[in-house]
Amino acid sequence: MPPAKKTTPKKKSTAAKKKTATTRRKPRKLTVAVTGPTGTFGFGLVPLLQDDDRIGKVIGIARRPFDPAEHGWTKMEYREGDVRDEAALEEAFRDADVVVHLAFMITGTADRGTTRAINVDGTLNAFRAAAAAGVDRFVYASSVAAYGFHSDNPVPLTEEWPTRPATRLFYAQEKAELEQLLGEEARAHPELKLYLLRPPVVLGPHTVGAKDIPGPLEAIGRGLAGAVLRLPVPLPTVAPNLVVQFIHEDDVGSAFLQCIVGAGPPGAYNITGDGVLNGSDLVREMGLSPVPVPGGPIRAAARAVSAIPTPPFVPPAAEWLEAISHPAIMDASKAKRELGWAPSYTSREALQDTLAAAR
Repeated sequence: MPPAKKTTPKKKSTAAKKKTATTRRKPRKLTVAVTGPTGTFGFGLVPLLQDDDRIGKVIGIARRPFDPAEHGWTKMEYREGDVRDEAALEEAFRDADVVVHLAFMITGTADRGTTRAINVDGTLNAFRAAAAAGVDRFVYASSVAAYGFHSDNPVPLTEEWPTRPATRLFYAQEKAELEQLLGEEARAHPELKLYLLRPPVVLGPHTVGAKDIPGPLEAIGRGLAGAVLRLPVPLPTVAPNLVVQFIHEDDVGSAFLQCIVGAGPPGAYNITGDGVLNGSDLVREMGLSPVPVPGGPIRAAARAVSAIPTPPFVPPAAEWLEAISHPAIMDASKAKRELGWAPSYTSREALQDTLAAAR
């Protein structure tokens, strides 16, 4: 009996091998839903999503009419929607891999009840809708304000330090409260990875004229800033010895992108431009001549105002005085180490780019 004929497996062609390897290596592109993409944070983030090959589609949700095509955002499918409507959010998030929650009221004419419904209830709605839709990652725009402005806060602050509500500033109170509430939600939904980013004051071309300021006032603000910067002789200006950090909108966007693609573990991250500025630095960058004054009395006055139990004679905007009652300076080493993030602008350069846009 002749020996059985030996069969040699058919070799794949080089083209077939390449096709198989390419199919195996090529990851599925991400769909990213972004609430509040029309604000400063959105303008720092969405262009990065637009240019990143790992992102296949962006779903934008906000209350105002908006045409992403006007900004070249061809990946974005825009929907008018309200974060107070959990069912609408769940529908919008249905195909999303990642939700980035940027919608938040900072100032404006809305009453405190409406503000809270959007900021606190709306944020919880967004997280719960993301969990219900089976989203993998939830990235939330928190703030250095979540630490509060307490006299025992260290300088600089690291993520190990607890977040605590401020005495009076509603924005800081809600940011601290939301970090706690989101932590509770995340423990109830461990399948949804929670990222919290804490920036300081965000600057850049799109922060010249905040979106909550009416159009005519925005134009006046631009004109006034430009006029100051064009003065032939620097005007003497009081410069309190207070320190501050800034971050550029582009660097906020790049930090969000690192969270979106899961570059590091979930958790809280401080993000800020390198370096700090004091009052004299700010005045000089504005083209004025600083007259330095001690910061201690100003901080003491800010603490006194924020400690008043029921200040009927103090306008709501005065709440923001609490933000200068104690330095809020952060260490961003964790984000650099674990997310692989690094700011492209220092605090000073972020300010300079903003002032250049006002000229």
